[in-house]
Amino acid sequence: MILAGGLLSSYWSCSPPKSNHESPSDARTNWAGNYTYKAPHLHEPVSISDVQQLVKTLPKQKALGSRHCFNNIADSPKHQVSLRNLKEINLDKRNKTITVQAGARYGDFCESLHDEGFALHNLASLPHITVAGACATATHGSGVKNGNLATAVKEVELITPAGELVKVDRDYADFPAIVVGLGAFGIISKVTLEVQEAFDVEQYVFQDMPLSSVENHFNEVMSGGYSVSLFTNWLNKTISEVWVKRRSDQSYSPLGGDYFGAKAATKNLHPIAELSAEACTDQLGVPGPWYNRLPHFKMGFTPSAGAELQSEYFVPMERAVEAILTLEQLREEINPNLMITEVRTITKDSFWMSPCYGRDSVAIHFTWKQHPKEVMALLPRIEQELAGFDVRPHWGKLFTIDKQTLLERYPMSGEFKKLAKLYDPEGKFMNQYLESNLF
Repeated sequence: MILAGGLLSSYWSCSPPKSNHESPSDARTNWAGNYTYKAPHLHEPVSISDVQQLVKTLPKQKALGSRHCFNNIADSPKHQVSLRNLKEINLDKRNKTITVQAGARYGDFCESLHDEGFALHNLASLPHITVAGACATATHGSGVKNGNLATAVKEVELITPAGELVKVDRDYADFPAIVVGLGAFGIISKVTLEVQEAFDVEQYVFQDMPLSSVENHFNEVMSGGYSVSLFTNWLNKTISEVWVKRRSDQSYSPLGGDYFGAKAATKNLHPIAELSAEACTDQLGVPGPWYNRLPHFKMGFTPSAGAELQSEYFVPMERAVEAILTLEQLREEINPNLMITEVRTITKDSFWMSPCYGRDSVAIHFTWKQHPKEVMALLPRIEQELAGFDVRPHWGKLFTIDKQTLLERYPMSGEFKKLAKLYDPEGKFMNQYLESNLF
């Protein structure tokens, strides 16, 4: 059946495209406003066939999603193709899958999916991102038993440089490369995801956990719920907030008012303590549908802080405590430019360019104040301290790790490059980002 593309909020609202083809080339920025796209031409097709024709006829081009990346991964020297008008949703109840066009964001269909009795296995901290873009960059939620969002993918529909539609499923040899493909193979037009029976989640927040609890009980802390996040400003040897999300249909040890030394919050909180919790999903253990508890932020609000920068680094799960304690030594350098750091867990996967390829991982995420000069000067210092942990960055966020090091840290990078060149021999989808970091 077809679900409504609905749940459109003011966050997404804009003037309708003037045609199926090119829109005015006004200055375009990403969501946070820290990056202005250099592509002189933006196209906003209204059908898959329009996208096919554009891909076939245009030279250098890249797909433009919900603009939530903080670097130039979605930029192009010539053309950007936005699929924001393509948001059709198809739910297959019998096979427990949902197929979404590339313009669909998680928040556009999750409520309708729940109403039909189904759920996704996990969601990122905000629902404003497109499925296609999130999967292509290995974006994730949290949970010691939860893979990143791409692990729910059963099939992708890819538009090749020749404008042809190719369906790639889990039985296809190229599947592990294309799902987290960084835009190197073509333009993803549809993504098919596994779904499961709908479930409710209860969200609890605790404040001021001693850093020693993380040092001595990290696995227990992160296993206390279906999804657990730690928030810290790195000061006072304290974890500012712990967000524990528990499925209502699963059994856990009682929480009470103390969680490894952290005290239960008595009101809803924002991860950044000084901000209003109005934009955040409900807490205090009140049960609610998965789509309205697994993300930290509600669909109808500006997520996180808005004007910010972001970086994220993945280290092996077994070395997480050591990495956290190493970064804690940089607290005086980190804190002046920091809004908040979030620590999450993700299980390993088999996607060649996923930061969690082949290893259970812990992601250390930095939400920075919009101080680009200071932050870009600080990142090499952080990366140097984490180098001994075989650290991998989030592809859609800010980092300065050099190409050769990146290639060394991804065992399948050579095969990925060969396959991308096979799919795109003329380099239609090549851009400065791919050239600088991989090719």
